[in-house]
Amino acid sequence: MEANIDNKIFFFDTTLRDGQQTTGVDFSVEDKMKFSQALSELGVDYIEGGWPGSNPTDDAFFNQSHKLEKSKLVAFGMTRRPSTSVENDPGLNTLVNTKLNTICIVGKSSSYQVEKALEISLDDNLKMISDSIAYLVSKNVEALYDAEHFFDGYKLDPDYALKCLDVALKAGARWIVLCDTNGGTLPNEVYDIVKKVAEVIPSKNIGIHAHNDTENAVANSLAAVQAGARHVQGTINGLGERCGNANLVSVIPNILLKTNFESNIKEENLGLLKKTSILLNDILNRQPNQHQAYVGENAFAHKGGLHVSAINKDPKTYEHIEPEQVGNSRKILISELSGGSNLRAKLANRYSELEDNNAVKAILEEVQEKEHAGYSYENADGSFDLVVRRHIGKYKPVFDPAYYRIYSPSNEEHKDSDGLIEASVKLKVGTETMLCAAEGNGPVDALNKALQEALVGQFPVLSGLHLTDYSVRVINNTQETAAKVRVYLEHSFEGEIFGTIGVNVDIIKASWNALVEAYQYVLMQHVEFRDEIQVTESSLGKPPVEPPS
Repeated sequence: MEANIDNKIFFFDTTLRDGQQTTGVDFSVEDKMKFSQALSELGVDYIEGGWPGSNPTDDAFFNQSHKLEKSKLVAFGMTRRPSTSVENDPGLNTLVNTKLNTICIVGKSSSYQVEKALEISLDDNLKMISDSIAYLVSKNVEALYDAEHFFDGYKLDPDYALKCLDVALKAGARWIVLCDTNGGTLPNEVYDIVKKVAEVIPSKNIGIHAHNDTENAVANSLAAVQAGARHVQGTINGLGERCGNANLVSVIPNILLKTNFESNIKEENLGLLKKTSILLNDILNRQPNQHQAYVGENAFAHKGGLHVSAINKDPKTYEHIEPEQVGNSRKILISELSGGSNLRAKLANRYSELEDNNAVKAILEEVQEKEHAGYSYENADGSFDLVVRRHIGKYKPVFDPAYYRIYSPSNEEHKDSDGLIEASVKLKVGTETMLCAAEGNGPVDALNKALQEALVGQFPVLSGLHLTDYSVRVINNTQETAAKVRVYLEHSFEGEIFGTIGVNVDIIKASWNALVEAYQYVLMQHVEFRDEIQVTESSLGKPPVEPPS
């Protein structure tokens, strides 16, 4: 049965238009095609693809063939110019020529903006809004009116701001979208103003478009909905100019899981939220916000032993929803603050030996000692797994690292090297000695490539191991050049993301140890015949043996 329109929320994504105004963000046509498809799979009602006529990318995007089964593709533009008729306005006709059934146009709804920015009369602005909407409607277009600067305009001159909405509605606009363009309005103000608007404009026609300049875009969107808005605009991951737009990754589950409103986005589709968020970060080559609500890696992470003990009894004790509802998962962190409950909760399914209280105690003691020395296991699941294996008798290294060497070309040689660094590594697999060299963009990249080249022949599975992140932190900076550094490496392998760490006063040695742990972790986890390989005791954790001079 169709949901009650008075209780139904429609979601409008403007990542590909307003989100493109984010500093450093630049979508290609292929990016827009891929992401719009993901938004449609999620079930977003409207996808604003861009502003045709403003740039070649948007023109090319709207010229593509789109198959968005669950969504309406929207073109964005503005009202006619003051000096032209709608029939002769190039901007409006570019929008109409897209042949799309849904178009959103922006117009001024603040008397201050009309007089200062447009420098026209207030009546002329009203006629521009009315003419433009009516023209789109005459072309059988579903027209949306973005009432720019509405909240600031209402606070300054409420009568005129409401007139702008009224003429748009009478001209046939499907949605009247109230824009907090400067992002300076607070939730209580949004609620009160939208409540006033709903007295003259039906809720079924009211939308909200919030910016995040006071960190209130999500709260303002929710306040508007509670006051009567039934259409919410925003972006995935809160993209947008300045401080961003309302983050739909938060708004959507807040409305679907925390209120009684209905939506065309089904609850089962919420499981695509994290995937959609990650896809956008991948497209833009941006590091994800680990602490983002609902979809961040740490959104359901638990560190304190008392918390984890309670989670084991009932997840509702410290989680407001089930992580799987939004495509996320629970994460148990290991640190010097951890108790035995953390350890068992994290690894009980993998290692039944953790029922041994002596093993649990020994593991926790080592973690505490090493974290005191500068290690951190919270995000280093790979390194932590190796610690556990050592204590329960399952540490069976597949290879024995002998030494590494870094070669940096001299200034003369550097001219023809394209800035590449060469690394060579020597290691043993069983009785076989492997010696390989590789070039990379920096010593760590070169070491990683040399390690992979040395091992992938015997273990082809390693071709799927990819270094995805590298970070360095000085631990005791008061020691200046003698300070220790902690290197954190993140790898991806067969859908798993894991981290390893190395600590040393030498950043290369720390990196080498972290790399070795990553390869050992993968091989011990995934190589079926690892138990058949005869290896010597690993030198992992010891300073690497220097090559002969």
